[in-house]
Amino acid sequence: MSAAADRVSLFGFRLGWRAVRRMPERAAYALFDRIAVVTHRRNTTSVQRLRANYARVRPELGPAALDALTREGMRSYLRYWCDAFRLPDLDPDELARRVRVEGDGPVREALGSGRGAVCFLGHLGNWDLAGAWSTHHLAPVTTVAERLRPEELFEEFLGYREALGMTILPLTGGDGAFRQLVRAVRAGGLVPLLADRDLTSTGVEVTFCGRPARMAPGPAALSLSTGAPLFPVSVHYEPRPDRPPGPASYRIVITFGPALEAAPGTRQEQVSDLTQQCADFLAAAVREHTEDWHMMQRVFVPAGEVVG
Repeated sequence: MSAAADRVSLFGFRLGWRAVRRMPERAAYALFDRIAVVTHRRNTTSVQRLRANYARVRPELGPAALDALTREGMRSYLRYWCDAFRLPDLDPDELARRVRVEGDGPVREALGSGRGAVCFLGHLGNWDLAGAWSTHHLAPVTTVAERLRPEELFEEFLGYREALGMTILPLTGGDGAFRQLVRAVRAGGLVPLLADRDLTSTGVEVTFCGRPARMAPGPAALSLSTGAPLFPVSVHYEPRPDRPPGPASYRIVITFGPALEAAPGTRQEQVSDLTQQCADFLAAAVREHTEDWHMMQRVFVPAGEVVG
């Protein structure tokens, strides 16, 4: 059954990839927007998880407002997927039209000096579009990706992201991803890492939106190991000013926070301190742009669970 499901997933992905890239842009985004609304109405397991996560970061919302926010979150999530299917066809000029950047002066200075830079990102907006833009307009991007099932699907995603100009390392089963990231940073590259869930089962304990959570220690550890600055980054959608309103009329905003400095202490304490600072930056962005936080997996530590 598992093998059959894997084959179905791979077939559906390949079919969708080809079909969506051939559709007119407005029709493609309208279709994905409709899928989002229907999926929300069906209240799938993913929708329930998204609603539960939103309830934790926006506890002031009543049931109706929370449900409306969840619907907008699904629309944003399906917009991400439509973007993803069509992204390989965008040239650098079109990438520039689909991105607005804030606070990029310090990261450009660090990259210009050859120091490299490490970025802490959450599952906000469209991180693939942000990575593609960065590769063409900022610096070569090296990052990691979780292995997917089936393996052929992981290879499809690997090829897709590498076709955008990024260097992708498998999180597991590869040849020392952390060591390769260190080399990439020391070569003056840009390493953005998604960290708003525990990818390694050894996540750093943080307070996120007022609740206990675990986040990956990789960005902080990489910054400390290389001496490269660590920048927290958020990504969210906004309407494009050059187009009429509609599902196809959005761009992303990449916001770079200031470079972070760890408080004095042991290496473990510094990793924890930097990760908490990143979590604080991400929390502010998630509260402001909740609908663009595409988190349908566990982030928060359940009540009663022993942390540490």
